[in-house]
Amino acid sequence: MNYAQPCLERDATGRRGHSRPLGGFLLLALILVLAQSAAWAADVYPSRPIRLVVPFAPGGSSEIVARSVAAEMSKSLRQQVVVENKPGGAGNVAMSEVARAAPDGYTLVLGHVGTLAVNPYMFERLPYDPNRDFIPVTLLARVPNIYVVNAAVAARDFKEFLTLAQSKPAAINYGSAGNGSAGHLAFEYLKMVTGIHAVHIPYRGTGPLITDLLAGQTQASCVGVPPLLTHIRSGKLRALAVGSVQRVPALPDVPTVAELGYKGFETSQWYGIMAPAGTPPAIVNQLAAEAQKALRSSAVTERFANDSAIGVGSTPESFGEFIKVEQARWQPVIVRAGIKPD
Repeated sequence: MNYAQPCLERDATGRRGHSRPLGGFLLLALILVLAQSAAWAADVYPSRPIRLVVPFAPGGSSEIVARSVAAEMSKSLRQQVVVENKPGGAGNVAMSEVARAAPDGYTLVLGHVGTLAVNPYMFERLPYDPNRDFIPVTLLARVPNIYVVNAAVAARDFKEFLTLAQSKPAAINYGSAGNGSAGHLAFEYLKMVTGIHAVHIPYRGTGPLITDLLAGQTQASCVGVPPLLTHIRSGKLRALAVGSVQRVPALPDVPTVAELGYKGFETSQWYGIMAPAGTPPAIVNQLAAEAQKALRSSAVTERFANDSAIGVGSTPESFGEFIKVEQARWQPVIVRAGIKPD
């Protein structure tokens, strides 16, 4: 028998003729399998590096939070999460760029209290809509703000400071890192809630404001804990209260503003991951889960502890609700204080 002879089949007339070689069917089947495998591979996320855009210059809490979490997520995702700093326009430059990015999970942005809850009310025209153009992924961290005074100020604690600021309206000048900065908003929030008087002195960055505060050129400020910790421990600055819900482990004896009689008072710098609107829910949920895993790692918890950052981790839904609460908190502060960008 000649096994090389092709198979024969009957045609429509019943006559026998040569059929397609068996190898042709195998080749066609192989092509179909490969095509299906390629389609499956294209659906696997992530299949290439992910950009995490930070809307601020290198350094500071945003850098610490973004790079710490990105490093751990890179391990578990088996794709690099690349942190890219893109400062400008109080964060508006980066936010508008990511808002226009493809909603495929490969371009993310580090959301912040300023870009998501402050800028919408501070700028007359904003190149993005925080609620329409983005999907919340997860709240990563809070960095508590702390109210401090120069050690020469005649106020030993928070209540004495309020009395001084109320009785002598011209006695307190407070510095911030600039109009619309977290410290500016935190102090105006305190003024609105307590009724005290204080004059705002804007600086260009945290460094210059701390220099003048230490020199007594200004009397008070409200800044994230890390850059103030050394000066508080040395006695050059006096910590009055923290704006977070809970006390700061690095300063366990400093009470919260809420503890001192102002229930519900909270002011912290916070950071979370946002994705462009239209990003598939499966990808959003995967990113949220991976970020939460990163926050539980020893590398991230230790780094956060060193900088008094509080890791959170949340579902996309709860982060979205948190953003709405923060927007409702800061809108009246901005409107009442007439805060405008530099």
